[in-house]
Amino acid sequence: ADGIPGIPRWGAKSAAAVLAHYGRLEDIPLDAARWDIKVRGAATLATNLAERHEAAKLYKVLATLREDAPVDEDLDAMEWQGADREALAAIDEEIGDSASRRVTRWRAPLSRGG
Repeated sequence: ADGIPGIPRWGAKSAAAVLAHYGRLEDIPLDAARWDIKVRGAATLATNLAERHEAAKLYKVLATLREDAPVDEDLDAMEWQGADREALAAIDEEIGDSASRRVTRWRAPLSRGG
């Protein structure tokens, strides 16, 4: 489960058929009389979509990966360098945990010269 609520009566088959025809959620008419696709239960599907249209659009935004997010680092700089032992020990102390005992790869200490 992805934690995103579905729209009642919109199963995999009906959603696939309607989206294949209209392309995007935003292009699906909210009135079944305007649908130019034959789908079982179209009136119920349209009603349920109309009742939850704003929520469906919000969940679409939340579930869509952003391609325009700024990334100021190159790929090499984003490679996992290991955990910061001192930072994790401080968090362990603060929350009373022992996560640092489970870490198998620590970040190499920063060199003093650059």
